[in-house]
Amino acid sequence: MKSQDETLEDWCRALLQAFELEDVEVDVNEVLALAGVAAHSVVRPAAPLTTFIAGFAAGMATGSGQAPDAVSMQAALGVARALAMDYAAVDPAVPGQPTVAGSGPVRTDHGSGPSTNSGTTGA
Repeated sequence: MKSQDETLEDWCRALLQAFELEDVEVDVNEVLALAGVAAHSVVRPAAPLTTFIAGFAAGMATGSGQAPDAVSMQAALGVARALAMDYAAVDPAVPGQPTVAGSGPVRTDHGSGPSTNSGTTGA
């Protein structure tokens, strides 16, 4: 019987092959760590949503030529992780309406890589 790690690695390879992305390296543990941060800092359903959006942002950055795969993925994971961690720091003075610490456009790597400012690059 396969371990959970082996199953996830096999599943990752199958997904990459199905999308014709065999050359893309995915750090499964890093993605799972981001999912954990989002689940614990925001709400549990934020985990798949966060990882999907981070992956989409990384793909857009790579596809538009902003950065290679590895750089785009690391930048997107970093932005999502920081935002999720900041989200946990809600303003207790406003019941039921969290205030995200440091909200606004998020930039990575001093202007390179994906950002959350409507898909535009920072310049």
